[in-house]
Amino acid sequence: MAVCTVWSLCLLLLAVSARCEPNPSEAEAPAVEHLGDGNWTLVLKGEWMLQFHAPWCPACKQIQADWEHLGKSRGELGIHVGKIDVTREPGLSGRFFVTTLPTIYHAKEGVFRKYHGARMHEDFQSFIKEKKWEAVESISGWKSPSSIIMSGMAGLFRLSVWIRQMHNYLTETLGIPAWGSYIIFAVVTLLAGLLLGLVLVLVADCICPTKRQQKYQVTEIIEREDDDSEELEKRELDAPDQESLGSGAEDERNGLSDKVSGDESAFEDDQQPSDSETDGGLRKRIISEDC
Repeated sequence: MAVCTVWSLCLLLLAVSARCEPNPSEAEAPAVEHLGDGNWTLVLKGEWMLQFHAPWCPACKQIQADWEHLGKSRGELGIHVGKIDVTREPGLSGRFFVTTLPTIYHAKEGVFRKYHGARMHEDFQSFIKEKKWEAVESISGWKSPSSIIMSGMAGLFRLSVWIRQMHNYLTETLGIPAWGSYIIFAVVTLLAGLLLGLVLVLVADCICPTKRQQKYQVTEIIEREDDDSEELEKRELDAPDQESLGSGAEDERNGLSDKVSGDESAFEDDQQPSDSETDGGLRKRIISEDC
């Protein structure tokens, strides 16, 4: 009985201690959140202040203290504060088209506005509390970071950084001359273009085969019409010859009919006289004798 009581107390203490341990998921979030390609979509919800910076940028270093202070007062302002290192996240710098450092953006429910005010903690607070961001024109259309075009821009920025890294690897690690690296990239670019063109042609043939068949049908119809027109022209050219042949045959038929009629008349003339004609001749002969 005593052993069961001890075991029960031990289990109770373990349960209480486990319940009292802090949950890592419930730990306090950092004052300033670090954003990247994997979690940048968080800024599409809620209200955010974003800073694009680089470790080597002197102006970025000057405002870091004020930016951290703004992050600590995020609860009071009801916002989220984040920052992006452009040296580690070239894709985001292309998506937001960052050309100067530091660049600060205000975002609210996926609508972005560029901050152009002073860079002190008090100025950041007044920009949020007084809603000065409403007077700033929003970035909309194809320039919006969430648009398809800017997503393509992010891919181009990432590709440029990758090419630079490969160039450094070829020249520094492998010891290839710079001109050799350029030749390698040129050959790869040509091969990639040829392969892409071949793929596009195959896809076009698979998607639009009916148009080619229709073209063949149209050409066949045109050829048939040409053949018919040639036959008609031949018939028209042969028609005068046939008419002349027909007129000649008709003349021959008329000549034959005239000849036949002449023969008949001659035949009638050669026939013997009738009895009346014979009696008349006898009478004339008798009268002549009497005289």
